[in-house]
Amino acid sequence: MNAPTERPSPNHNARPEGVAIDMLILHYTGMVSGEAALERLCDSEAKVSSHYLVEEDGAVFRLVPEDRRAWHAGVSYWAGETDINGRSIGVEIVNPGHEFGYRPFPGAQMAAVTDLCLDILSRHPIPPQRVLGHSDVAPDRKQDPGEIFDWRGLADAGIGVWPKNNEGAAPSLETVRELLTAIGYNPVLPLDVVVSAFQRHFRPGRVDGVPDEETMALLAACAAMS
Repeated sequence: MNAPTERPSPNHNARPEGVAIDMLILHYTGMVSGEAALERLCDSEAKVSSHYLVEEDGAVFRLVPEDRRAWHAGVSYWAGETDINGRSIGVEIVNPGHEFGYRPFPGAQMAAVTDLCLDILSRHPIPPQRVLGHSDVAPDRKQDPGEIFDWRGLADAGIGVWPKNNEGAAPSLETVRELLTAIGYNPVLPLDVVVSAFQRHFRPGRVDGVPDEETMALLAACAAMS
């Protein structure tokens, strides 16, 4: 991949001592334009940032050095961890989002995201199960990068996971919460909120918070990979 354009943000601090980078969190910007997002991510008053931003034309900007803690995940949780910023790399992907006109991610953008993620993974031993969306780690607050983001394409490129076998017996409704927790989702949030987050990532055809047969089968397949 081409070297990212440097666009330094002042919004970062030291990572916790002794904590490895073991998560990659993908976001959409949810703003009217990429330039507006860059300005906000680099505004000291906003107190938000990410390590990288990927424009719709595939241009990549580096905002925060990877060895520093960017401020992108906010209040979040995964597999017992709550300081997600302290152990993750954050990538913002330009898209207006659900508030301003959610639309497909262009091919050039997804190709750049793929190359960037592979580059990040070449430097950090991030398990595939910990390549996540903002909605995975903050399902009660966030929907990004959303149900039309190409998670399956990333998994095919070796980034993250995708359940490839959902033909086995689906779990019972009583075990849904247990399996979601085993994957890493927050066990204390309302079940429909967490099921919706799971569907947004792994069953985007219908995001309704209902653990139907297809959702439960996919849930079992994902839990088996955790």
